[in-house]
Amino acid sequence: MWLLLAFIGVPLIEIALFIQVGGFIGLWPTLLIVVLTAMLGTCLVRSQGALALSELRSSFNDLRDPTEPLAHGAMILFAGALLLTPGFFTDAVGFALLTPPFRRAAIAYARKHVKVSRFEMGGDPRRDPRQHAGVNPGRRPPRDGDVIDGDYVEVDPAKRPTHPGNSGWTKH
Repeated sequence: MWLLLAFIGVPLIEIALFIQVGGFIGLWPTLLIVVLTAMLGTCLVRSQGALALSELRSSFNDLRDPTEPLAHGAMILFAGALLLTPGFFTDAVGFALLTPPFRRAAIAYARKHVKVSRFEMGGDPRRDPRQHAGVNPGRRPPRDGDVIDGDYVEVDPAKRPTHPGNSGWTKH
C-alpha cells in the first residue's frame, strides 16, 4: 500500500513543484536547476560512495560488522538514483541521503523498527530438501564445533620460483 502511495504521491509532488518554481523563475532557469542538481549530485555520489567503500573495506579488514557501511552504501546508491530523477522533491531527498548525519539517523530509525530474528550464511542442509535430493552435491553439511579442516604447505622464502613474477596461480 505504501509503495502505491509513493508511486502516485511523488510524481504529483514533483509536478506541483515544477509548476510553482517554473511560474516563479521561468522555464529555462527551472530546467537549468534540474540539470545542475543532477550533475552536482553525480559528483557528490561518487565522493560519498568512495568513502563508504573504504569504510566497508576497513570493516572487513578489521573483522567488524559490515552492516552499517553496507547500509550507507545502499543509501548513497538510492540517493544517486533520486538525484538523477528530474525533480525538486527527489533532489531534496537525494541530497539529504548524501549527508552522513541524515544516513546515521535513518539507520538508527531502522534499527529501532526492524528486528532481525535470524541471519544465516548459506542454507541449512537439514531443512533444505534440495540438498538431501543431491541437487547441490558440492555443499557439505556444517560441522559441530570450532574445527576447520584444511591443508597447508610451508613455503621457504629463500627458494624463488623458476619464473620470476609468476606466482604459480596463473597459466603460462
